[in-house]
Amino acid sequence: MAINWILERVEESISTNEDLMSRWRTNNLLDPVARLAQKQTAGKGRMGRSWISSPNQTLTFSIAYPFKKTVQELSGLSLAIGLAVIKSISHTTNISLEELHQKGLGLKWPNDVLLKNNKLAGVLIEGGQLKPGDPTWLIIGVGINLNKSPDLENQIGRKASCLNDIVDSQVLNPDIIWLEMLKELGSVIEEFEKSSFQTFQNLWNHWDTYQNKVCQIHQEDQLQLEGIEKGVDENGVLLIETSAGIKKVVSGDVSLRVIA
Repeated sequence: MAINWILERVEESISTNEDLMSRWRTNNLLDPVARLAQKQTAGKGRMGRSWISSPNQTLTFSIAYPFKKTVQELSGLSLAIGLAVIKSISHTTNISLEELHQKGLGLKWPNDVLLKNNKLAGVLIEGGQLKPGDPTWLIIGVGINLNKSPDLENQIGRKASCLNDIVDSQVLNPDIIWLEMLKELGSVIEEFEKSSFQTFQNLWNHWDTYQNKVCQIHQEDQLQLEGIEKGVDENGVLLIETSAGIKKVVSGDVSLRVIA
């Protein structure tokens, strides 16, 4: 059964994730909510990074959902969310998944969608249980670049990809993209409630941009590990093949970098 989201749209927000997190902290979340902001003045990504957001250039929104499982049982959810983003891109651009794969669309562990090795979209998950026995409220933020502007890469300090790199801007309707993403996110959430990341493991590995490439794991800009990236296991844990064997990397304050 499809999730009945309470839909909220605002012209401007400091951060849609923070809006919903504030409600969660004060026990004011009752039903699943999807909140979209045309502009975020202090949008955030993983590890405290900022996410540039402005009308017609990006699509940024957050959802809040009360899972019946514990946080530990939701391992790998951010990876599955990336698959939902890819599927919604296919539907809204009328480009097949196979063709999108050929065009360089892919996933980077643990929560980025890449296009030709540059970031197209990102996912940020926050929340938890306020006390034992409560639902696990997770706030899932999604940001996707729609249209490239002259100052986008200058603002973020690195190269970025946008949907209009693969499809004409005139067919990019942010409202339609948002609703399609909510539909696909709902499907992933319902599947996770019934099973686990193992359901998504093979498909995620199919879209893994860095698989079989030499990569490094950094923590606070310090090199922790180097080896060949071998995809993820049934829990969404990253596997790195080193001279000492397979090492497992759990999502946290670490970054994955490919060696050119």
